[in-house]
Amino acid sequence: MVLTHFDIKNAKPAEKPYKLFDGGGLYLLVQPSGNKFWRLKYRFLGTERVLSFGAYPLFSLAEMRAKRDEAKKLIASGTDPNVKKKLDRIAAETAAQNTFSLIADEFLANMIAKGASAATITKNTWLLKDIAAPIANRPIAEITPAEILDLLKRVEKSGRRETARRLRGTIGAVFRLAIVTMRTTSDPTYALKGALLRPNTKSRAAITDEKAFGALLRAIDAFDGWPTIGAALKFCALTCARPGEVRGATRSEINFEKAIWRIPEERTKMRRQHDVPLSRQAIAVLRDIWPMSDYGELIFPSIRSNRKPLSENAFNAALRRLGYGPDEVTAHGFRSSASTILNEHGFNPDVIEAILGHKNENTIRRAYNRATYWSERVALMQKWADLLDEFREP
Repeated sequence: MVLTHFDIKNAKPAEKPYKLFDGGGLYLLVQPSGNKFWRLKYRFLGTERVLSFGAYPLFSLAEMRAKRDEAKKLIASGTDPNVKKKLDRIAAETAAQNTFSLIADEFLANMIAKGASAATITKNTWLLKDIAAPIANRPIAEITPAEILDLLKRVEKSGRRETARRLRGTIGAVFRLAIVTMRTTSDPTYALKGALLRPNTKSRAAITDEKAFGALLRAIDAFDGWPTIGAALKFCALTCARPGEVRGATRSEINFEKAIWRIPEERTKMRRQHDVPLSRQAIAVLRDIWPMSDYGELIFPSIRSNRKPLSENAFNAALRRLGYGPDEVTAHGFRSSASTILNEHGFNPDVIEAILGHKNENTIRRAYNRATYWSERVALMQKWADLLDEFREP
């Protein structure tokens, strides 16, 4: 005889536990305390077993009959429902432990192991640990696109569009790590393509007119501040290197005999060694400033210590002192000046890109460029230095 809702609701406690059977092994266990629990009695591989379903009235009779039928199907397919329940619980506990923060820690550790720069690691740590804090303790497999979009939109509404864009990409990288390590199955950031506003980008100010650039070079030649700053600015212009690479240049990186400045991979933006051909004019700048670093390794040391490089703001501060505002020129803008002028003169764009140390995404072409463009780069760097001398002429 099957149970009814009336039977269950009016079942009174007794001195000992007793069972009210519904059929197919499903029964309600009534405890002396008055608590009522659903159980399923079944046989698996000849052994009688009991599966606990939950308490009444939290689970209704209809729900328990559906669960009984599911268990019967598992038994018919050769699966013990108790084992399935245990495995599901373990999977749920494991998923709960695989939080976004845990995977993010692994992602950052991988970056360190691969030799990412300190600045890159700091920036990604800030994005994942500070900005993404609202999802830190969420199981990564449960995080939804809507949840991430809400986080990104809050960052975007604060005016930090570029930060929101970077955050989306970095969070996506963490999810891809979770996918390949079998801790989630999809990347919810993929669905958010196009959901963010474009960043308000502002190009670094640069002078691309040859006469105006020549006037800037004359002003640098007349700079009467700390000698290493003036020399470093000239070296920036002559080598087309990034300001940070120039500020950190060391004596051991220079080969005067071969006229090469070899920037090690840990100091380049692209994280690969970059060789810079040195023109006669660049060599002259180095020879002139070389005695300033006789008691240290840095070529362009700070005014305060020969063991510290020029500060990040030293170049732009010098340019302001020379009368050039931030909307007119920046030290990093020297690279834009070189790129624009050299392209306008009709030089090979691939050689120009190689000089600037830009990374070609095509691995085969990148290797080919390094192998074939060296002599062209040497010639073009000398031509660029000669052009700078011509621009200086009033």
